[in-house]
Amino acid sequence: MTVAVTVMLVQSAALADPVPVPAPAVPGAPGLPGPVTNLGTPADTMMTLKATPDVAPAGTMVALTGAGLPANKDVTIAWSTASVRWVLDPKPDSLDYVGRKVDKFAVELAKARTDASGALKLNLKAPVDFGGLHDIYAVVDGVQVAKGGFLLERVVKISPKKGPVGTPITVTVQGMGSPTYESVGGVLWDNRYTGAVSANTTRGTVKFKLRAAGPPGVHWIEYGGSSHTVPYLNMEQSPVPWTDGHRLKFTVTKDAGPPANRLEWPAKVKPTIDAKTTLLEANLEPQTTASAKLDSASGPILSKVSLTAAGLVPDAPVELIWSTVVGNRVNCTGTCWNFVSVPLGRGTASAAGTLQSAVTIPDGLGGWHVIQVVQAGKVKAQVPYFVKRSFVKAPKVVKAGQPFTVEIKGVGWTQIDNTVAVTYDNAYIGYACGFNSNGYVRIQLFATGEPGTHLIDLYPLLYTQQPAYPYSQLGMVPLLGYATDAPGLAAGYELPAFRLAIKVVK
Repeated sequence: MTVAVTVMLVQSAALADPVPVPAPAVPGAPGLPGPVTNLGTPADTMMTLKATPDVAPAGTMVALTGAGLPANKDVTIAWSTASVRWVLDPKPDSLDYVGRKVDKFAVELAKARTDASGALKLNLKAPVDFGGLHDIYAVVDGVQVAKGGFLLERVVKISPKKGPVGTPITVTVQGMGSPTYESVGGVLWDNRYTGAVSANTTRGTVKFKLRAAGPPGVHWIEYGGSSHTVPYLNMEQSPVPWTDGHRLKFTVTKDAGPPANRLEWPAKVKPTIDAKTTLLEANLEPQTTASAKLDSASGPILSKVSLTAAGLVPDAPVELIWSTVVGNRVNCTGTCWNFVSVPLGRGTASAAGTLQSAVTIPDGLGGWHVIQVVQAGKVKAQVPYFVKRSFVKAPKVVKAGQPFTVEIKGVGWTQIDNTVAVTYDNAYIGYACGFNSNGYVRIQLFATGEPGTHLIDLYPLLYTQQPAYPYSQLGMVPLLGYATDAPGLAAGYELPAFRLAIKVVK
């Protein structure tokens, strides 16, 4: 079959204004620390609710005491908190990242009762939640009768603490905040910037991985407070000094040679929105009752999938079409890219109006596409398919001072998936884009450092330059927490980290 590409539809306007999208359920992420509760109204005279200690990490036993409250009354202990959602702008031909939305509310931590003198005393554990300052209220009959405060401290741990070059190091952070200046951590390896991490949709808790790089000896991981993706180096003097830096020691024991190349995929989650690029419901024939399904919803380029369709016009020709886009974000005025159709094959519907066909996913852009089932020039049904990123090749041995390339395929075109961020020995050195090159990325690198093992890591990156929004946090840097807290997860974007390595020789 000869593959032809024809213009199908030009770039469209947004389907709607940017919207906060529901967070997907991430395995292991903490839930709300209690049921949502109504804070009621403040009393004319508010008493003090004292927490001892009032600064501590999650899990610490805390004593709450108060006096002068209504006597012999049931009390609800309410904890101020928030939820955070990513804000996306879904379009027929793209998916743009805009920022995040914070919603504040309170949850019930405990029930208690005042004594005959109006005193209150109870013990509870500091909850696992967003870090930072939290108001605590004692609510009686819908009235806030006492108020106190608690600062939930941030805790950072690593595991393991020693190992050879390439050892995966799991960094666990608990107590990241929900406000802007508390919601991002900047990560350094031996004073070299590696990337940023967030825990917006995982309620302040995140686990991410680095790999041990450099010669045998002591190396330092620094997790610093960061309001704008890079470390805020004098956070102690900021309005939120509790988000200061955490420094953790890792010992590289030896160089055992380059570890095998591999991909690390994000958590398996169920998407929370249906808007997927090129899923153009508007193209469907209005009266169609046909349906289509695939035996697999995702895979790399050249994957073999089986399509089954029903409800077609019986005994009539059928054309299968792959919907994708062509263009770029740079050399354009007005329309930057177009929808195109790629023929996948032809067949004939059965007397019962059904069709079964094997389909090969084209070598091209990654991300969300649709396979369209067409009869007499009309789209009878269509079904989405996600093209995953895949590793092509990279050298194993490179002479010091020599250039080399890393090649991957399946990079997409939206702001969520059109780029990858590249680190060399945990130092961020730049990014690469796959839109203009139809999903194929050939990254130009240079072998530096002492003879031995050197690591190249490719992370998901949020492209925030075209279109550019007023303030889109986490843009243009390695997204280290991609596995559990990334805008694309809500829309089904499965974007991995590439863990690669070379041996540098003289």
